[in-house]
Amino acid sequence: MTITRSLTALALAAALISIAPVAAQASTGPTEDTTAAQSATQGTIQWGVRYAPGRKAKTHGSLTVTGEDHADIPAAATGRISGKVYDLTKGPSCGWAVFRLTYRTADGNLPFKHHSVVDCSYGTPKSFSFTQRDLYEVELKVCSEAKASKPSLNCLYEGTWKVLYVSK
Repeated sequence: MTITRSLTALALAAALISIAPVAAQASTGPTEDTTAAQSATQGTIQWGVRYAPGRKAKTHGSLTVTGEDHADIPAAATGRISGKVYDLTKGPSCGWAVFRLTYRTADGNLPFKHHSVVDCSYGTPKSFSFTQRDLYEVELKVCSEAKASKPSLNCLYEGTWKVLYVSK
């Protein structure tokens, strides 16, 4: 009887310990990225300032989605992304805003493509605006590196992508 009570108490304690992190996370509220992604389903979101490592570049802007289709794979009919990218270095580096756009194809696949905007003029931000049809997800990465025709592999694959929008 005592062994059964001890095992039951241990099982209860283990269960409480395992749910404590979930409860703590729930009490702190949603993250900035989650809030932005969730509010995107309601129309336009403003995504705040995002910096490159070392704060050598920054970007901010808005994302407007229209015609969300909640079929088997939900997607917005059109997504319009606009904003500004800033080079915050006085040297040879440039500020890069790199977007990973996941879209739905006619056969239901979800491929992605990159869209990059580069600014190499310290003190003068570069404005951008572009659209993507059948938009499923938008992710952003900000980098500071040399001017080139496309972002480097380091920019694309180091660090984490920030989610700006996911169709629900």
